[in-house]
Amino acid sequence: MNAAILPSIFVMTLLMVVGLMFFIRASVKDRTRAVQLIAEQAEESLLNRVQQYFDQRAYKVAALDPAQNQVTFQGVVRPSWFLAVFLTILAAAGILCLALVLSMLLPGLTQILLGTVLMAPLAGFFYWQKAKRPEQVSLKIEPLESEESQSWSRVTVTAHRDELAELQRALNLRACD
Repeated sequence: MNAAILPSIFVMTLLMVVGLMFFIRASVKDRTRAVQLIAEQAEESLLNRVQQYFDQRAYKVAALDPAQNQVTFQGVVRPSWFLAVFLTILAAAGILCLALVLSMLLPGLTQILLGTVLMAPLAGFFYWQKAKRPEQVSLKIEPLESEESQSWSRVTVTAHRDELAELQRALNLRACD
């Protein structure tokens, strides 16, 4: 192989490894958002449906403010087996690529460099340890004034973005404009 090509391949592989490290770190990043949703129900019936929904998802009521119709639920988010295995495979591929490039530059250390692939499960372990954490969902339900005879409610929810999407889908809520 041309000796002039090796440094550029090394730099590209190093950039890939840095990107992989940021990807693994981002897998456990907090993605909490606040949104306002609209429901075609009165506050009381909506609050009961929300309570049932979060009970089914193993959340418990952490705080309740009946004067403001505000409830805070707390639960533990389970890590994903798929993501842990996926991150381990990605880490193994990244480490293997770096080890192969380094073994071209340092042929005497080939076996040691290829042995570093055994560190790949640390990525899955890192994800598994950091992803299992308590999550809080805070919501406030208030009535909306409507000219029609129907009761409408506005729900202000602060939660993880995946939980928000699932809540919106399960309870048929629309995003506020």
